[in-house]
Amino acid sequence: MPAVQRSEFTLALNQVAAERGIDAKVVLETVRQAILAAYRKDHLGIEVTEYEVELNSQNGEAKILHQGQDVTPPGFGRIAAQTAKQVILQKIREAEKSAIIGDFSGRLGTIVNGMVLRFDGPNIIVDIGRAEGVMPPQEQIPTEHYRLNQRLAVYLSEIKEGSRGDEIIVSRAHKNLVAALLKREVPEVSQGSVVVKEIAREPGNRSKVAVFSKQSGVDPVGSCVGQKGVRIQAVINELGGVEKIDVIQWSDDIARLIAQALSPAKELNVIVNEDKKEAVVTAPDDQLSLAIGREGQNVRLASKLTGYKIEIRGKDEQTEIAKKPKTAEKTDEKPAKKIVPASPKLSEARKKAKAKKKEKKKDEA
Repeated sequence: MPAVQRSEFTLALNQVAAERGIDAKVVLETVRQAILAAYRKDHLGIEVTEYEVELNSQNGEAKILHQGQDVTPPGFGRIAAQTAKQVILQKIREAEKSAIIGDFSGRLGTIVNGMVLRFDGPNIIVDIGRAEGVMPPQEQIPTEHYRLNQRLAVYLSEIKEGSRGDEIIVSRAHKNLVAALLKREVPEVSQGSVVVKEIAREPGNRSKVAVFSKQSGVDPVGSCVGQKGVRIQAVINELGGVEKIDVIQWSDDIARLIAQALSPAKELNVIVNEDKKEAVVTAPDDQLSLAIGREGQNVRLASKLTGYKIEIRGKDEQTEIAKKPKTAEKTDEKPAKKIVPASPKLSEARKKAKAKKKEKKKDEA
């Protein structure tokens, strides 16, 4: 193997070991196997187990040994050097990808600014800096139409095994994207004085966010909404500008929380069954449609937010239910007969008929 090639091999090996964090012994063993595979390719029919590679880690010289004898073909040094170079470059790429995946693993649950790079079937590939993120259909906002080079904020959802190794999954539909955007736009949330307790979201349509203040004197809802709604509007704009966001105050009193979650409806009466996780809510007639929402969306999101099954009733309906008599329990006793007092005229007629009947019997006798 020429001296120049040996020098390149040594430099490449040291670079991988020092800068990429790969054990030099692992690289050398991989190079040995690659050189042996290259030798087998040129000598079909040989048993690889009968041959071994002697690789000098200092000068990069490679020899093929068979039963202890050097059987290295003339000019094989150049093939060995090229093979070693390819293996080392592959290891560098693998190490870089592993380092990137490791970096993004520690950033899961946060948002990054990305750019739509290309479309891979139903998936959207997003440039997120040092890596590419995959946004599957279920992580896309149904009402959004994506285009090449479009810039958008994405949520780092998870890292999972894909067809091409580990993939970074990014999302626009995840409910925590709303929480991360609030953290970015609202100083009180980023500082921890206001906490996002729960979120219910139907991406592209509407979200409900329950917030709680850990600091006395801080209005959690006002902090998130901002003066003239500027803060919450910034979040809405980042989500495409069409998704409505209701910010409500969290309460440990479940009845109060349910009433808050059903906003903008007001003057609600809430009866809670904590054992069954159910609630019956009575609303004034003019608030009934607000409580239910279009196609039941408002009550559906309130149910997701609170974890309770919610039934909405109007006040008139509640009154009718109260007026209905309770159903009698079944018993073995026969029901009492209803006695209707006879009128005077009816009694007189009966007496005359009875008298005629007696006279008839006498005549027959």
